[in-house]
Amino acid sequence: MYIQQLIDKGYPVKEFPKDSIIYEPGMQPRFVYFIKKGEVRMVTVNDAGKEFIQGVFKTGQYFGEPALLINKPYLAYTIVSKNSELIPVGKTDFLNLLKDDADFSMNLIKVLSNRLFYKSMMLEELAGEKAEHRLETIINYLFLEVSSGESLKVTRQDLADMTGLRVETVIRGVKLLADKGLINLNRGKIMKV
Repeated sequence: MYIQQLIDKGYPVKEFPKDSIIYEPGMQPRFVYFIKKGEVRMVTVNDAGKEFIQGVFKTGQYFGEPALLINKPYLAYTIVSKNSELIPVGKTDFLNLLKDDADFSMNLIKVLSNRLFYKSMMLEELAGEKAEHRLETIINYLFLEVSSGESLKVTRQDLADMTGLRVETVIRGVKLLADKGLINLNRGKIMKV
């Protein structure tokens, strides 16, 4: 959305290869990262080394602003999922962008509200719902950004990481949801009904 404007103002575009760590828990925030091209996932890792995806950010989106706005250390890792081009914007410049551009400020409020909604939904699901219900909830949430007849752009492993389930459980759950007619499967891809 604001990518070209940042480039026009002279902000540098930095390349990050796949699997690069942009920041990790405990680091102090210095930038908000705008994604010119690519994909980044935000994950927490438990003691056993299992990743839990907190969010996935794609071309045109940005990340890192919550910790920067409240000046708290990061709580998660951000890892480049695909070779990416990012535009780091420092705190002062980001705050000026918020002050000077009402549309951007409103966009930020909507972005943060969507993330809060997602976290609240997932917390409720993880608190006690059965695996199949967790899976159905996350798939329905992901379908909000997909047109009818299109497939989700997530793997079974992504779904496992988003729900705290094992991949085998996700595979069985997806099959059950398809058998019930809640989703369509086409060559292994999850399609919106």
